[in-house]
Amino acid sequence: MKPMLLTTTTELPIGDDWLYEIKYDGFRCLFEWKEEIPRLLSRNGNDLSPMFPEIIKDSERMYEQIKAFLPLILDGELVYLINPYHSDFKIVQRRGKLRTKSQIRKFSERLPTQFLAFDFLEKKGLSLEEKSLTVRKKELSAFFSSIGQQKVLQLTQTFNDLDEITQVMKAHFSEGIVAKKKKSIYTQMRSQEWLKYKNYRFVHVIVTSYEKQNGYFKGVVYKGDRLVEVVNFSHGMSNEEKRTLSTLFQKNGELIQKEVWQLPPSICVKVGCIGFDGKHLREPLFDSFLLEEVPEECTWQTMQRQLTPFPEQVKVTRENKPVWPKLELLKEDYLSYLQYMFPYLLPFLNDRLLTTIRYPHGANSEAFYQKNCPDYAPEFVQTFNVEEIEYILCNDLETLLWLGNQLALEFHIPFQQKDQIKPSEIVFDLDPPSVNEFSLAITAAKKMKEVFEQFSLNAFVKTSGNKGIQLYLPLPEEIFTYRETRLFCEFVSEYICEQNPELFTLERLKKNRNGRLYIDYLQHDQGKTIIAPYSPRGHERGLIATPLYWDEVDDNLNPNLFTVQYVLERIRSDGDPFRTFRSELEEQKENFQTVIEQLIVLKEQRKRR
Repeated sequence: MKPMLLTTTTELPIGDDWLYEIKYDGFRCLFEWKEEIPRLLSRNGNDLSPMFPEIIKDSERMYEQIKAFLPLILDGELVYLINPYHSDFKIVQRRGKLRTKSQIRKFSERLPTQFLAFDFLEKKGLSLEEKSLTVRKKELSAFFSSIGQQKVLQLTQTFNDLDEITQVMKAHFSEGIVAKKKKSIYTQMRSQEWLKYKNYRFVHVIVTSYEKQNGYFKGVVYKGDRLVEVVNFSHGMSNEEKRTLSTLFQKNGELIQKEVWQLPPSICVKVGCIGFDGKHLREPLFDSFLLEEVPEECTWQTMQRQLTPFPEQVKVTRENKPVWPKLELLKEDYLSYLQYMFPYLLPFLNDRLLTTIRYPHGANSEAFYQKNCPDYAPEFVQTFNVEEIEYILCNDLETLLWLGNQLALEFHIPFQQKDQIKPSEIVFDLDPPSVNEFSLAITAAKKMKEVFEQFSLNAFVKTSGNKGIQLYLPLPEEIFTYRETRLFCEFVSEYICEQNPELFTLERLKKNRNGRLYIDYLQHDQGKTIIAPYSPRGHERGLIATPLYWDEVDDNLNPNLFTVQYVLERIRSDGDPFRTFRSELEEQKENFQTVIEQLIVLKEQRKRR
């Protein structure tokens, strides 16, 4: 079976006869489950299952819930979600090219994909293709109602309002919108009843060369003083436009190699695209000449804003202000970091009483703590009052960017949400005397992990963004008190220090630590805060409090590596080590409860001695 194909349109239809879906940038495929094991089949019928084992593995776990629907076929998209409406094609493509079992296994854990189902083609071995889309959608909804929304097998959202989905598309930088006629049957060919509309964003570039053999023009932008190639284009130009521009190059340009002419920066054009893969604009389409544009205005930073503009509600000021001068990072670079990292910051910022440290003149300068929301905050900023302090709740991208524009560089959060009194995680802060003794933090983290494993507790690790390491143990919300977690923290910390008195200490006064690492568990308490995962630090090094994989915690770990730029590349190439932070909490709850009960008994025994 081949999937039904879409017809490209530049204008979406409106009316009650149509429904709409977000178009995701991934691999179109069929999810087929006829035998014991499901398969993922590409548009050409190739089996993608070996490259995406996480889909198959997690689906098999649902066999008891799904077996009543077998044999079945779902149509959908294989995606890697950056946010609920945007898939990173580059990661899906990279995953699809892996061949060794070890690499496939590694990245199925670090960069797991999802299958977003949007159609039901076969149920219990009976074809649904001749049924209307409306009927098939009802069957699909019933299927997901039965099995529940899973991690890897998910239902694509359907919209009835074109304006609503258009706003969603623009806000989340989706690839586009699909319009489907409600009465359409499923045909294995291209159809006018399924239309796709691309979310083109328009970039200004300088045309510097022309290659006659393939008819393509090269577009570049300024990155500092250098010209960087970002696009090769030809599509979208009329015959007259192409003839005029190619003639200009051949008459006035320098022949730099066979049938390739070059001109100095002088001609600017607007090019549409659906995104940027790090090197080139994707699916470029010529739009128009920019006769009034100055080439020097076509910059890398301008291109980034044209590709991913900040929300209209956020007024950005002095975007060229240096924030980390030694790293040559401007305010706009910092806001771009926050914009991209928002999905990774949000799980820890959401509904927590936020304390920020603001650096009005940039990093490593005068700074101050801010808890109270200022009077001039825009209306979209949510707050929560506790003891006459109007705390900011950073629950959306607009608030995060507004804070970034105020040069709030550090985000410190409590251990529970605004309306809770019990912690949802435990954090140990491993603080060596200086960054030169960072190896002490590595040793302490490993030894503490061994203790956690003896208790069958799952722990996560991150750099502090300064000179130390912080260990996290996720807990179910509103179950364990701070008194109980203090009992655990105290026991583990004392045990580690007793076993290694020459390396670690619980001494709070720095002058009495004598070169030893301080294990700070007292910071884990109600009313206290910790630096949030992926928050920057305000020192001149521009480091990030960066989540790590445990296999990275070895003698090669260098805390100075995790700068703003490095962490952005790292998240794209290696994923988020805290991705599963809130997973399997029921088992964590049971194991932690057992530990607490044992420690209470031990404490009572010590009292009797």
